Amino acid sequence: MDEKARYERGLTQRRKVLGGGYVDRSVAARTEFNTEFQEIITRYAWGEIWTRPHFDERTRRILVIGTTMALDKWEEFRLHVRVALTEGGFSAADIKEIILQQMIYCGVPAANHAFREAGEIVKELGKA
Repeated sequence: MDEKARYERGLTQRRKVLGGGYVDRSVAARTEFNTEFQEIITRYAWGEIWTRPHFDERTRRILVIGTTMALDKWEEFRLHVRVALTEGGFSAADIKEIILQQMIYCGVPAANHAFREAGEIVKELGKA
């Protein structure tokens, strides 16, 4: 597969996972400074990793939510919690279970923060 086809496959997957609106805003916000980065993550994160056949999309979403919590990457955590609830078929109970599972490995302070961040999204979306 050439780089253009990988980019297109990645863009399709990125839209599927994050929603078209988010991706459209991200593409529109590209600058000369960050365009190469955006193209690289579209080709490789989305066109290579998210499209691999071994794990299904739900499992990948769980891994990303748990990893972003573990790494204190709250902007990405909020993004992936939101799209899991709106695009991925997740319930508030699913998000709660991910946070509880991660609490054992990441610690109570991370879980406390994750519940606060996710709770705001759950409330905003009316998913409580």
